[in-house]
Amino acid sequence: MPSYHAPKQDLEFVLNDVLKAGQSDIPGYDQLEADLVSAILEEAGKIASDVLAPLNSVGDTEGCTLENGIVRTPTGFKEAFDQMKEGGWTALDCDPEYGGQGMPYVLGSAVGEIFVSANMAFNMYQGLTHGAYSAIHAHGTEAQKSTYLPKMVSCDWTGTMNLTEPHCGTDLGLMRTKAVPQGDGTYHVTGQKIFISAGDHDMSDNIIHLVLAKIPGGPEGIKGVSLFIVPKFIVNEDGSLGERNTLSVGKIEEKMGIHGNATCVMNYDGAVGYLLGEEHKGMRAMFTMMNEARIGVGLQGYAQAEAAYQNAVAYAKDRLQGRDVKGAKNPDGPADPLIVHPDIRRNLMEQKSFVEGARAFTLWGANLIDRAHGLNDEAAHGLISLLTPVIKGFQTDKGFEMCIQAQQVYGGHGYIEEWGMSQYARDARIAMIYEGANGVQALDLVGRKLAQDGGKHVMAFFDMIKTFVSENKGQDDAFDQDFLEPLKAASKDVQTASMYFMQSAMKDPNNALAGSYDFMHLFGHTCLGYMWALMGKSAREALALGQGDAAFYETKLATGRYYMKRQLPATAMHLARIQSGADPVMALDAEQF
Repeated sequence: MPSYHAPKQDLEFVLNDVLKAGQSDIPGYDQLEADLVSAILEEAGKIASDVLAPLNSVGDTEGCTLENGIVRTPTGFKEAFDQMKEGGWTALDCDPEYGGQGMPYVLGSAVGEIFVSANMAFNMYQGLTHGAYSAIHAHGTEAQKSTYLPKMVSCDWTGTMNLTEPHCGTDLGLMRTKAVPQGDGTYHVTGQKIFISAGDHDMSDNIIHLVLAKIPGGPEGIKGVSLFIVPKFIVNEDGSLGERNTLSVGKIEEKMGIHGNATCVMNYDGAVGYLLGEEHKGMRAMFTMMNEARIGVGLQGYAQAEAAYQNAVAYAKDRLQGRDVKGAKNPDGPADPLIVHPDIRRNLMEQKSFVEGARAFTLWGANLIDRAHGLNDEAAHGLISLLTPVIKGFQTDKGFEMCIQAQQVYGGHGYIEEWGMSQYARDARIAMIYEGANGVQALDLVGRKLAQDGGKHVMAFFDMIKTFVSENKGQDDAFDQDFLEPLKAASKDVQTASMYFMQSAMKDPNNALAGSYDFMHLFGHTCLGYMWALMGKSAREALALGQGDAAFYETKLATGRYYMKRQLPATAMHLARIQSGADPVMALDAEQF
């Protein structure tokens, strides 16, 4: 059975050395003293290793069941959920006014990585609740917030998001679910929603569904969509639970992975709902939840890769197979361990350099969210808006790829369920699809985010890279060559691709659309290159000062050099594809496929 141990030292390095969180002017960051961060990560690691990770394969094997209209979660899930609630983990970065601990989002993200790596399907129950909490917190009335948020912060009540219908996923303007006003401030919601993660289960007393629906007589398409709070049980004025709402689970979807999470078909039959936000402005309210979820899904991508990598390394060190071409490393044994072979090293280095770069990128993004919210920093808000589809799309693509790489280390055993590696690949696969499939993320990036606010956010990104290179150039020839020059070249590739889109899209919009997926990866590699330059600088400074664990910092630099030399050059390939335009992509008529 696979094991998992929280990468505490690496998380602390990003939070303390790279982001220097405890020294930030962002409200709440004064709490992030190194000792407190260490203690929180230590405790999160314990519950992840001791409680959540052992249930990962249980959830995969047993799955969820629907019995007489009630969804049962796998053995041990409810007890583990109770432990999470009792430990206050569900409330870590929530508003103290509603029972939260008020810690910064960046720390919640670091802890979230640990829980996702240990048991992704399990963590989705509280993760979706956090998203629903955020939507109500941002758009709800005072009465709605006081009614729902305290129970959602504690996870006594959990939350969901209901968007997709059998006939429409990405194109939500086609939805048919209706919300008919009743004249007393309530609505009757009728329709069917599919793919509803954590749609029903036996771990909380109530489930607060956020449901997109159309009010009759409203505008056509997406402009006519509103968002509603539809609780499983009606909440009485005194906060107690009343009668069950007229909603039900049609079935639990049979899926490739995340079996421990109940993905439900939800039927609403005139269920009582309450408008969240304004009429016909449902997407604005739902995007509060979706944007948070997209960052969380990007985290899922690398968190699954981290867990798979840990086990691949252990296997490579233990499994004896062949001899080192330069001489036996295990002369007393029948063969050397797999890890002596260069191709295994390449495989592991690809995993390691991606995971550590993606971790830094995600926490850096969470830091931008804290800055945007805590300081009303419009520049930070614009930058994270630009980068959200990159975090989601690029990291889930690469995270799945790295899970496959980890599986490959095992050879035939990686294909056998007994060893557990296929679960990481199967669980990671969904992250490329939900919360907006990655092709849609790429279209959002190129079609909307690049030009947003006159393109000032992508220009700010380029200026940030340029300033970093300029400020750090010439201090160390090796650092210049290993980190700054590759980063500079990658940034130039992004700029060249952006200019190509501006010039060619005027002639044919398909030139931009056909290159969007490559651009998302080009941008993603550049972002990870920037993260590795930041981490390389921090590691180099620590070594120069003789601080901390020298071996850790040397390893960090070597891993960064690998990424810059072996992974970052992919930007040139993606640029070449983009510049080939739409013609190769659109060459065949539909009938020729």
